[in-house]
Amino acid sequence: MTRALVTGANRGIGLELCRQLAARGSDVVAACRASSAELDTLARGSGGEVQLETGVEVTSDASVRALAGKLAGARIDLLVLNAGILMMGGSVEAPDFEAIRKQLEVNAIGPLRVASALLPNLAHGAKIAVITSRMGSIADNGSGGMYGYRMSKAAVNMAAVSLAKDLRPRGVAVAVLHPGMVKTDMTGQHGTVEPADAVRGLLARIDALTLDKSGGFWHANGEQLPW
Repeated sequence: MTRALVTGANRGIGLELCRQLAARGSDVVAACRASSAELDTLARGSGGEVQLETGVEVTSDASVRALAGKLAGARIDLLVLNAGILMMGGSVEAPDFEAIRKQLEVNAIGPLRVASALLPNLAHGAKIAVITSRMGSIADNGSGGMYGYRMSKAAVNMAAVSLAKDLRPRGVAVAVLHPGMVKTDMTGQHGTVEPADAVRGLLARIDALTLDKSGGFWHANGEQLPW
């Protein structure tokens, strides 16, 4: 039996990841700030395969340390760093620096905080999946704007590559994954991909991940993305 931990598990991609991971037999730790009716239902109906851990704020050292304390000694085979935010607004003429700062805290620093705190739980052969966006690709930026989101995703991409290099001696592989433009609350239900389809692609990329491929940047559909 494998154990997966998913951050941002209460809705959207995170919720669907928990659902599909549990359906294929993994024990799932669903970490989030606050649960949702959908996640509560999933946990009740999972036969104990989904363990809720609420009150997890990825921008807080104390909160993430508390999560690590609850999981002390528990092996994690897959760590999915999914929690993230998208804040619209701001322009080069009038940057919203507070929104930029918040997105960097949640989207870039938060995943590193969680990975560092849970490092003792990751044994040889474990995997980390960083859910990012191709909007963090410098080479792929054809439209500009979206300063906070783009900067935060570029930063987490760099963090993921460093994790891949630093954790290779421990036998831990890291995937940097773009799910596509998914119809979720975060995108205002605008998108071209349903969460279930996006997650099937993400899990296929995770299943195919090896140490030789660690640090790669992929679309859920298998396309390798430019940095």
